[in-house]
Amino acid sequence: MTNPYELLTILGPTACGKTKLAVAVAERLDGEILSGDSRQVYRGMDLGTGKDLADYTLNGHTVPAHLIDICEAGEKYNVYRFQQDFLTAYESIRHRHKLPILCGGTGLYVESIVGGYRLSPVPQNPELRARLEGHTLAELTEMLATYKTLHNHTDVDTAQRAIRAIEIEEHYRQHPIDPRPFPKLHSLIIGVHIDRNLRREKITTRLRQRLNEGMVEEVQALLASGISADDLIYYGLEYKFVTLYAIGQLSFEEMFQQLEIAIHQFAKRQMTWFRGMERRGHHIHWLDAENGISNNAEAIRLLWQKGE
Repeated sequence: MTNPYELLTILGPTACGKTKLAVAVAERLDGEILSGDSRQVYRGMDLGTGKDLADYTLNGHTVPAHLIDICEAGEKYNVYRFQQDFLTAYESIRHRHKLPILCGGTGLYVESIVGGYRLSPVPQNPELRARLEGHTLAELTEMLATYKTLHNHTDVDTAQRAIRAIEIEEHYRQHPIDPRPFPKLHSLIIGVHIDRNLRREKITTRLRQRLNEGMVEEVQALLASGISADDLIYYGLEYKFVTLYAIGQLSFEEMFQQLEIAIHQFAKRQMTWFRGMERRGHHIHWLDAENGISNNAEAIRLLWQKGE
């Protein structure tokens, strides 16, 4: 029987081990990985985005990874550009007769591919931004929730990002979607589920590890390179709180505590998005992270070969 799938997708919340799993699957199925993460596209933003580049090497073999380090820190990357970059890498992988494996936790980016979103570039709206300036993040999030179209709510944890999200939603409300089709790719979708308490433990352990490895120094180097504090804060999570510490607005203890809470909340929002994908018609095969990388990789290999 011919396998009906053109893409393998592995998704899950932060700290669930999806990258190591994707690498193990790529080794078994002769695949290459396409990152589905909204922040790993930036050069020089490594520890804070959790690139874990060493994880792409297994048994002495490095699995090729795409859509990582493709633009400069400080740029405003978006889902429209991601789709274009994804297609270029995807077609290259297919041309070389390798298996494309999309792996990531940014819900909108992943769903824009498996759902074949039709998108167009969204310009800035100065008048709208002026009206929204001064609103709190809570107020902006409440406004964003009134829109029916999809936006990446999982990544909205600063007022700047919330304003941009509203700007995008308002654009699509007032303008027809670009009729240029995005190819509908038939994807086998795997979700990695991890017990909430174990996830929280792994998040805290990983945060301590990345701080010990130099995450504060990474942010300080980005600031020293000329990137503004506001631009780094825009990226949210690690870059928001570590930047606030680096410029003296938070103590180390305040930074750690607030960032730890923010990452836990982010992981919860990721799972909410993935459950929403299921309600929107995407069938996700869920695997338990506690089964181990090897067992789950073998389960995925069998699912892929069965084409079910």
